Amino acid sequence: MSLVNRRHVLGALAASPIVSLGIGAFPSSARAQAQAIGLITPNVCMVMPEVTEGPYYLDENLVRADITEDRQGIPMRLQMQVVTADCQPIENARVDVWHCDAEGNYSGYANQGSDGVLDTSDQVFLRGTQMTKADGTVTFQTIYPGWYRGRTTHIHYKVYLDEKTLLTSQIFFPDALSEYLFQSVTPYNNRQAKRDTTNSNDWIASEAGSGAYAAVREQPEYYDAALVVGVATDAVSVPASMPGGAGGPPPGGPSGAGPQDGTNSAGVFVPSKT
Repeated sequence: MSLVNRRHVLGALAASPIVSLGIGAFPSSARAQAQAIGLITPNVCMVMPEVTEGPYYLDENLVRADITEDRQGIPMRLQMQVVTADCQPIENARVDVWHCDAEGNYSGYANQGSDGVLDTSDQVFLRGTQMTKADGTVTFQTIYPGWYRGRTTHIHYKVYLDEKTLLTSQIFFPDALSEYLFQSVTPYNNRQAKRDTTNSNDWIASEAGSGAYAAVREQPEYYDAALVVGVATDAVSVPASMPGGAGGPPPGGPSGAGPQDGTNSAGVFVPSKT
């Protein structure tokens, strides 16, 4: 993808009124104000809402900054900063991240891909763990995530302060940028199917709110995505009941159209692949 086209996309995002909600890019004045108080983005220090973990979490204890492995895609540096509700950084918090590759597949599971036969159960690509530094930050080297049926583009994460899961949530990205990459850049555009879900009709993105959107900036060789994650230090995560169970095998069977959506044991509508 040419730098000219990437600048055009991010320039359009910066001019959008939605930027004021913390989605995509931010004005330089807002970034300067955030830097003055030690934040990596101008997101307010809101406590992030708990959203579903989904069935693709694996605790592989992969303490590493580069989670890319052999996955092809647009390079991305993901920075996260864990803070309290009053913007104080939290040191030595454990942050786990995991996400799908450019073709919508996760590592660690069988029966994936458009034909339902891809087996990645012996792989750990696009998964990793980091401990926050004194300023509350962690940094991962990865690729821009792809998409799969029923979900908008996202990255999963967990934050631990101790042996209990403190927060489970997801990071979202500007639709304009995602759409451009998926239509114009290899390997994202190798897929015949078109994505069926964007930020506006993804119920988990709606539940997470505007504070869950990464601030994205272009660098010469990669995209820089950053998010301030506010946490309540007395919170305890309660795992949601999901098809296949949290961390269990992905629900749904082989299908060129992908798995179908369904409901959990409480009768709440959930996408079958989150």
